Amino acid sequence: MTKRAFDKIKAGLDSAKAYLDGTADKSLYRVHVPEKVDVRKIRTRLGLSQEAFAATYGFALSAVRDWEQGRRKPERSARILLKIVEKEPEAVTRALAG
Repeated sequence: MTKRAFDKIKAGLDSAKAYLDGTADKSLYRVHVPEKVDVRKIRTRLGLSQEAFAATYGFALSAVRDWEQGRRKPERSARILLKIVEKEPEAVTRALAG
């Protein structure tokens, strides 16, 4: 490994450590909101019907159908929630319970 490659890797690890321990300037980090979300893929991976998916995560059934059939695109806030559902579905379920 070259010194340059090592230095880049070390800088990345130092940055990640600072972010995790709270010493990094969080304003330097931006949230990435995807332009496209494959709702059907998320839903089927979770083994849910359209009805169950909508009910579990608080979406209108008509919206889920429209998203999957390409008639509508989820709004920004829905894309954020869908991405969280994709990565951490149990966390969303816990947060929305009760």
